[in-house]
Amino acid sequence: MTAPVWSQLVGQEPAIEVLSAAAESAASLVAGDTVEAGAMTHAWLLTGPPGSGRSVAARTFAAALQCMIGTGCGQCPGCRTALSGTHADVRLVVPEGLSISVAEMRSLVQSAARRPSTGRWQVVIIEDADRLTEGAANALLKAVEEPPARTVFLLCAPSDHPEDVSVTIRSRCRLVTLRTPPPDAIARVLAERDGVPADRAEWAASVCGGHVGRARRLATDENARLRRAAVLRIPLGLRRPSDVFASADELIKTAEVDASEESKARDENEQEAVRTAMGSGGTGKGVASAKRSADAAVRQLEKKQKSRATRTQRDTLDLALVDLAAFYRDVLVTSSRSGARLIHPDHAEQSAKAAAEWSAESTLRRLEAVLECREAIGLNVKPRIAVEAMVTTLRQG
Repeated sequence: MTAPVWSQLVGQEPAIEVLSAAAESAASLVAGDTVEAGAMTHAWLLTGPPGSGRSVAARTFAAALQCMIGTGCGQCPGCRTALSGTHADVRLVVPEGLSISVAEMRSLVQSAARRPSTGRWQVVIIEDADRLTEGAANALLKAVEEPPARTVFLLCAPSDHPEDVSVTIRSRCRLVTLRTPPPDAIARVLAERDGVPADRAEWAASVCGGHVGRARRLATDENARLRRAAVLRIPLGLRRPSDVFASADELIKTAEVDASEESKARDENEQEAVRTAMGSGGTGKGVASAKRSADAAVRQLEKKQKSRATRTQRDTLDLALVDLAAFYRDVLVTSSRSGARLIHPDHAEQSAKAAAEWSAESTLRRLEAVLECREAIGLNVKPRIAVEAMVTTLRQG
């Protein structure tokens, strides 16, 4: 029977089998027992499509490694603190900007070299290893090549392709590939864990493209459902030349608003916490100096927050582009009568209408335009320019 900690992973039974065996091996190593060679190793690369649960897998594996019973019970302090992100020996790297810097990685590697303070292992989780700069990757490589005895590195990336993770790092990691969770597994989790009504859970699971987090958001957030509907109105709504700019503007503004809503409260709390920590607002001797120091610290924080907001905006826009690409894919599925499952089954009527109006070649050109837009934004082309060029092609076909 699967230990409770692994219930966090949805539809990933093969990966659970590998990781749970490694956790059991790690517990035996801590106890000084002889274990099967290769069951546990010091570096792991967790890959899979967006929404498959790469970071969730890393966190649950970390919890199983820190489990005081050694099975991933989910109830002991080791499991609970690792899952909540408060364990002293589990370090989580989540890039808030567009990349992970060499300075950040060097600091992390130094702290990871220490022996565990309260847990069984020193665990380092890098959620977006594909965002490592070249310098940061080199700093990490040195640690992975000569790891401390009780340190484990868990790297998460979309794939093990060299563009995502360098070959030298990849060759020193054990690969675990996650799959796209099936809709019935996602719907079951939404209903049982999040209390979503069964009909809405099934709908969200059917339209999320296998992305568990997206399914949860669509099931629980009315604004997310409205934004998705607005995006999927674009393909058949490009009737006049002016619609190109209106649709591009809506895509950009939606991403900006979404990023602003997500970061506003967090930014204000972080700035207030920095000012308080630096002594701003106090009275007495040294107040002016404390205020200058606090203002300087806040300016540095604002730069970090701006980078984080840019990343959030791009991620939100990318999600909209993925929905658009999926619509054109559904049109191709419909026109070819392949019988493949639609990614947007609730828009089957619109897909059929588009399939009747467009040739397969023009549909494919539209799909390629969306994919090229995603690539351009990834290469730091200004989002508005990339989106307007894309929507122009979407209208012309």
